Amino acid sequence: MGEPEKENAKTINLAERRVFSQRFKPLYDEGMGLVERAAEYLDREGRAEAKKMSRVAATLYAAESMRLTTRLMQVASWLLLQRAANSGEMTREQVAAEKAKVRLDTASAHETAPGWPELPDAFKEIVARSLSLQSVVRRMDDEIYGGCEAEADGRPAGNPVSAQITLLNTAFARG
Repeated sequence: MGEPEKENAKTINLAERRVFSQRFKPLYDEGMGLVERAAEYLDREGRAEAKKMSRVAATLYAAESMRLTTRLMQVASWLLLQRAANSGEMTREQVAAEKAKVRLDTASAHETAPGWPELPDAFKEIVARSLSLQSVVRRMDDEIYGGCEAEADGRPAGNPVSAQITLLNTAFARG
């Protein structure tokens, strides 16, 4: 083994060490807690608030709600895969193959978008938290797995909802 190879073998990947240890639990809890908070908000407060908005704001709210839901579904899928690897339910190789279906790049409307100032502060706070969490997860993913292979080889991403359903079924499969 040459010197550079020895050096690379000794390099400690801090993101990987965090994900594959007990220190992963707070990140997992934060992500799943945000999923629950967003679902609760969208089903209750958000529904009532949306009825009071102008047409422009209501349209933006509907679009941003879909982006929020997609973003959180992607992050939750990534977290579930890492938890499965951490608990030994899946190998790191299986996780790497499945996580290629996860897209951690769901954007958000900009604060200058028409209707944004009308959106409820609680909703904007959830959106901001989801973007921050997605950014943390994406950085960890890049550090552990080296970025998204599906995008790198030029293959289309496919249907993200279908991919997520397959991914969740795989993560929870018992067999």
